[in-house]
Amino acid sequence: MNSTLIVGALASSSALAQSNTEVYGLLDVLFGPTTNITKDKGTTWRVSASGMNTSRLGFRGSEDLGDGLKAVYQLEMGIAPDTGTADNPLFKRQANVGLEGRYGRLVLGRSFTSVYDFVLAYDPLGYAPFYSWVPTGNASGASKYGMTTGFDNMVKYTGKFGNFSIGLNYGAGEQSSTIGDSAKGAVALNYASGPYSVVATYERINGNKVAATGNRDETTAWHLGAMVNSGALKLQAGARDYRLESAKVLTPDVRARLYWLGLNYLIAPRLTLTGAVYYQDVRKVPANTDADPIMVVVRARYALSKRTDLYTVAAYAKAKHDQLVSLSRDEAGFGSDMRNLSVGIQHRF
Repeated sequence: MNSTLIVGALASSSALAQSNTEVYGLLDVLFGPTTNITKDKGTTWRVSASGMNTSRLGFRGSEDLGDGLKAVYQLEMGIAPDTGTADNPLFKRQANVGLEGRYGRLVLGRSFTSVYDFVLAYDPLGYAPFYSWVPTGNASGASKYGMTTGFDNMVKYTGKFGNFSIGLNYGAGEQSSTIGDSAKGAVALNYASGPYSVVATYERINGNKVAATGNRDETTAWHLGAMVNSGALKLQAGARDYRLESAKVLTPDVRARLYWLGLNYLIAPRLTLTGAVYYQDVRKVPANTDADPIMVVVRARYALSKRTDLYTVAAYAKAKHDQLVSLSRDEAGFGSDMRNLSVGIQHRF
């Protein structure tokens, strides 16, 4: 059924033209050795998906309704070009419809959160799946200590007013007992003037009430970021405070802070160098079990065209107290450090 949907959408060019739908995507594959990615703690040579960006396939479009108002819609899936597999559920990244006009954009459905959208510009690695901890933190810790990248059942608003941009979104918990159970909310504010910009965001995720205590788990995360972009040189810095207040008896709360700093420098018309450091300060854990991991990444990116890039990247991550660490936000590590050196290619269509 999924294959029929995709092939039908790609093949029916006349239908796409009538509905003003754009088919778009990105393929990103890299190759190289990584240490401590398997239980034997050796060096693994592998072809991996998404070294700079998450590979994806999507459909988006709009319909002009007149007087500056238009209907908008988007379906987007993540794909793994190294194996040919796709997200499950299929359109896990985006599945929404809404309206856009002079006062902003309002959509309903599945979408990235405003926090995800607004913080992206402040990450020097741009949420690179294998080399950035900004979206969801170090995957090998007791908690990912991260933002929630997307909400189901979402109402999302984005607007721009002069130098200010604002994002608001609410994810309905859809519980009959109370409107607060499993509900999610986020707010983001960005200010940009010339080469300078700053961002502040906040999100809160509710669990369900626990009968024994009458309370619910509450996860909160705030971000602060700053950027200077002179064109050839871009400097980015940010911080996140993550807290999980547990509703369960004898279950400790969780807290961690993530800090990052980096730059992107266009040293030649087609060559960009990127360097970044990420550090996570893990708190409220038993003595000598805090990982406090740090990761250093260096990347060189050469643009063959506006759509195709070649890149090479080297990265190193290290944790304290023999805790596990990973360069990836999605894959576990099997040692207290991890090294990687890869080359890759990315193409947008």
